[in-house]
Amino acid sequence: MIRTIDTSIVTETIKEMCIQTNHCLSKDMDSSLKKALEHEQSVLGKKILQQLQDNLKVAKKEMIPICQDTGMAVVFLEIGQDVHFEGINLEDAVNEGVRQGYQEGYLRKSVVGDPILRENTKDNTPAVIHYSIVPGDNVTITFAPKGFGSENMSRIFMLKPADGIEGVKNAILTAVSEAGPNACPPMVVGVGIGGDFEKAAIMAKQALTRDVDQRSEILYVSKLEQEMLNQINSLGIGPGGLGGVVTALAVNINTYPTHIAGLPVAVNICCHVNRHMVRTL
Repeated sequence: MIRTIDTSIVTETIKEMCIQTNHCLSKDMDSSLKKALEHEQSVLGKKILQQLQDNLKVAKKEMIPICQDTGMAVVFLEIGQDVHFEGINLEDAVNEGVRQGYQEGYLRKSVVGDPILRENTKDNTPAVIHYSIVPGDNVTITFAPKGFGSENMSRIFMLKPADGIEGVKNAILTAVSEAGPNACPPMVVGVGIGGDFEKAAIMAKQALTRDVDQRSEILYVSKLEQEMLNQINSLGIGPGGLGGVVTALAVNINTYPTHIAGLPVAVNICCHVNRHMVRTL
């Protein structure tokens, strides 16, 4: 049976998500940062983590952004195949939600309309939108405003199949090592393995939206996530890049079938706030 959803609901939901994610840390990230404070051994590292906690408390209480870079809006839409939209065009509805959210939430507008001419759009639109069609009659919206301090540290490696799992590990460690303090650690590391050039990158971005305490359901991937987390935290980068044992809070890896001649690996890093939220309509 077809379910009809007015796109005005999408707009209102996106607006609320823009404001919420930029002012309040998600539960999984809040819990992870508190655990990191207990685990960190460096005195300076502990002080930085405590300062981050203090900042988050002030932001929530005073309703000010948890980071001055309120990000470029990234939206994942999982649309049930039994859903019919009415109202304005769905993509326009998403962008209208972003526009309202960033204006009404007094959030920094960071998007320029052309990558070379660089004139600010003044409302943080357009968003980067990824669509997928799934069974059912629900619409699941995942919203993740992405700051570019960490986004600029992203890497993609087009490995040879012969590079194997060790090549994958080296790629992840290379990306994190080169990012160093620039990604505002402690970071969350999203990894996409397989597919093709763009599929790997999208998987890496989407991996960041998975709760940091949720491991992959694929056994070898789950083990790789933990191994990479341990190795990254052995690099000594630490909170704020000033040394310590908590460089990353989680490594989330997504995989997909690929071509016999390739082994794409994308690494997308996010800072300690790793803003994300999921709503289902």
